[in-house]
Amino acid sequence: MNELVNQKVTFIGGKGGVGKSTSSAALALACANQGLKTLIVSTDPAHNLGDIFHKPLSHEKTKLDEHLWGIEIDSTKETERYMEQVKGNLQGLVKSKLVEEVNRQIDLAAASPGAEEAALFDRLISIILEEQHHFDKIIFDTAPTGHTIRLLSLPELMSVWIDGMLQKRQKINENYTQLLNDGEPVDDPIYEILQKRKDKFSTVREVILDESQTGFIFVLIPERLPIIETKQAIKQLHQYHLHVKTLIVNKVLPDHADGQFLEKRRHIEKQYLEQMENEFKKQDLVKVPLYEEDISDLNKLDVFSKHLKQLVREEIK
Repeated sequence: MNELVNQKVTFIGGKGGVGKSTSSAALALACANQGLKTLIVSTDPAHNLGDIFHKPLSHEKTKLDEHLWGIEIDSTKETERYMEQVKGNLQGLVKSKLVEEVNRQIDLAAASPGAEEAALFDRLISIILEEQHHFDKIIFDTAPTGHTIRLLSLPELMSVWIDGMLQKRQKINENYTQLLNDGEPVDDPIYEILQKRKDKFSTVREVILDESQTGFIFVLIPERLPIIETKQAIKQLHQYHLHVKTLIVNKVLPDHADGQFLEKRRHIEKQYLEQMENEFKKQDLVKVPLYEEDISDLNKLDVFSKHLKQLVREEIK
């Protein structure tokens, strides 16, 4: 828990419908209330942050409260921007008569599986590298679990892919140098672009893998399927050396809730809470009660955030 207190970047994930966006917003507000300059970023296509804060958000920073800013990443626009960037990188490297066909192939690639994740990850990288010096805390409200795992595993996968591409380009350049260029080194803009991408991925990968800089939180509720999904997600992320050390257990029935229906529900819930204690012994469990009303304004969000106070340092060092 003490590690999370001082980490610059926090990723929050979980199954759809467990209160992930509300938890992200509450944690961001708790940080801001401690005087920490905080940026909350939604990577979930079904954005809720703007609705929670009652303010329209976009791909640019919007001030939400004192010390608090928000961004909602539009995955469609990011994919378009990313593909335009790819086209720009190839400008001047392709014969003019082939440009139209190359651009057509790039446009087709935009609809291929993984293109949206790659574009989203590119934006995520930029936010981490560019904003980490301007904010004390950056909190990412991610999409449901499967999407989160794909997104966070990309640094590892993309690094391997780029290494392979660089080796191929290097081999081509060596052959060209020996056979056609009288032994003189060859200028290769594509190699330079790939090398820059590799350096960028390497830098952000170091940040994400560094437990002193980056933390991971999953949100779940005391029910069977969220427990199973969270357990699988923790195991999958662990394979990529990403370790979830904190779980927010949301919508726990409060002691004052009464009635025969709730008594039966509480009995079932108790079993699931005990299961969590057994299943997640390596994680800190932070329990948040079920409220009578929706978290529909800043006052209610502030009440929610008080249950997350142990995740925020009490005084700025």
